[in-house]
Amino acid sequence: MTSLFPIVSSKEIVKVLNKLGFQLIRQSGSSHAIFRREDDGVRTTVPMHGKKSLKRKTIKSICKDIGISIEDLKKHL
Repeated sequence: MTSLFPIVSSKEIVKVLNKLGFQLIRQSGSSHAIFRREDDGVRTTVPMHGKKSLKRKTIKSICKDIGISIEDLKKHL
């Protein structure tokens, strides 16, 4: 069973992370931001490349880091 990946920018991912309780803890220059959830210490890195859409592998990696499926990501968008 395959599901289509949503076309998502880094700004949209950041909004989803904020909804899920993640906070920005550090930003490396203007290219990468690190988010962490205080409850369980889960963290993930999001590449910040303006309005460009993220690659499928990057979206999959972020979802794996925060423990949600692609379907759950679509629901939060």
